[in-house]
Amino acid sequence: MAGSSSTPTPIERHRQSVAKLQAAFTDSGIPIAPLYSPADAGSAEPISAGIGLPGSPPYTRGIYPSMYRGRLWTMRIYSGWGTAEDTNARFRYLLDRGQTGLSVALDLPTQMGIDSDDPRALGEIGKVGVVISSLADMETIFAGIPLDQVSTSFTINSTAPIILAMYLAVARKQGVPASEVRGTVQNDILKEYLARKTYIYPPEPSLRLVTDVLEWASTEAPKFNPISVCGYHMRQAGCDAIQEIAFTLGNARTYLRAVVDRGVPVDQIAPHFSFNFSTMRDFFEEIAKHRAARRMWSRIVQTEFGAEDDRSLQLRLFSGGDGTSLTAVEPLNNVVRIAYQALAIVLSGAQAVHTISWDEALGLPADDAVLIALRTQQILAYETGVTKTADPLGGSWYLESLTNEIEQRAATLMTEIEQSGGMLNGVLDGSIERQIADAAYERQLAEERGDTVIVGQNAFIDESSSSATPEIFSVPESVATRQLERLAEIRATRDANAVAAALARLRDEAAGIVNLMPAIQQAVEAYATVGEISHTLAEVFGRHRASTVV
Repeated sequence: MAGSSSTPTPIERHRQSVAKLQAAFTDSGIPIAPLYSPADAGSAEPISAGIGLPGSPPYTRGIYPSMYRGRLWTMRIYSGWGTAEDTNARFRYLLDRGQTGLSVALDLPTQMGIDSDDPRALGEIGKVGVVISSLADMETIFAGIPLDQVSTSFTINSTAPIILAMYLAVARKQGVPASEVRGTVQNDILKEYLARKTYIYPPEPSLRLVTDVLEWASTEAPKFNPISVCGYHMRQAGCDAIQEIAFTLGNARTYLRAVVDRGVPVDQIAPHFSFNFSTMRDFFEEIAKHRAARRMWSRIVQTEFGAEDDRSLQLRLFSGGDGTSLTAVEPLNNVVRIAYQALAIVLSGAQAVHTISWDEALGLPADDAVLIALRTQQILAYETGVTKTADPLGGSWYLESLTNEIEQRAATLMTEIEQSGGMLNGVLDGSIERQIADAAYERQLAEERGDTVIVGQNAFIDESSSSATPEIFSVPESVATRQLERLAEIRATRDANAVAAALARLRDEAAGIVNLMPAIQQAVEAYATVGEISHTLAEVFGRHRASTVV
């Protein structure tokens, strides 16, 4: 009888007809059906109730009603190398060609609170980003760049309070008050213990510094985003899409709870939280991941923190492509990979986009490669038509089903973490780091077995192309020489008594409970170095010893 349970529907017949084909899964292991229908989208299930409209809670479809018709995303290229002069020239090069926001890469000594004349900095000065030793370097980086007209993002964590204080000091020297400065400092220390490892102090005092920045900036620099909670680095370290959302939102919840516990109203600080997620190779899973993350954050901030301002519920997203997907073999294939990743970022509704340069699997990007990365975004914005309507993939049965499934799995993992003591405890006991390591191991095995196809590397290999190596950009040795000369000059000409007084104040206040940003500001403006300030704090806080995850 028609409509009885014994009569398969057309979609059931379709699925039966392809049931013997190889099973398909997303990169995070979610099974993919051969065909989707409205029933799969689960529009009647509580998890997806209120998918709503762009610009309306829970913001699944984007945080602004008109999305890119009203305002394009901010186009950033992650840049910075060598000395301050070198990076200033790169920034001017990109701004002259249409970049709309700056994104600063810093070298490893700066990230870890080590001055250029410290023996530990040998061989690393200006190599993976620009070196900043003192306020003089920051002044040079932004010479001729009006900070009331551009927003700047800094990928910096352990020394984030110092870098932020320097940036605002440069703005004041330009006549721009801190209250008018726009930009973002990453300031996400918990993920450093889990992924990148550029920490200095133990987790607890490091969390205090993050909270100091949040509390201070909420009143002193209200247009600046004092944190960019970063899933990107954990994903690059090996975790899957579900883990990336769970760990990132778990960290964000920890930071928000810490600053609210200090008495800062949630609606004063939550609108200034920003997020940085990766966008990797699985096109639809990455789009669904970003949509699910927006929905989850909206509900967390509303239900757990009682936020009343809609801006507090908005997950503002900065996303870059997948650096781990780039290959050193047939490197021009990376241009195609990056374009698809950028398309996924835009279709997911990001507010800022970073495109990688095709030669980053070989070394630091050269000028022409950086320009192609910028042009990729510009072609996407002005030639493809993807900006003409908000959430153009919204309502796709597959995409909505995948969004729901990712949300369910990520929410379950977040609950498990909370029941085990929360993210800070997971950092301290190594359990979350172990999950990332296990996922990375499985991902590597899949690539080595060929289960994950990498064109040109483990499949469709063209032996004839392996001998063609493009010219690789390298940092000249003169960078270190120039930087050491600059640092020596700063040490010789600054007011040594003012530096000593500022560092003494910082040491005393670090031993107490007051917010440390004013003391850090004083030290920065006296031209104390990143290393001197970091060492002073380490005298009080101690230094973190790395754990071993097995």
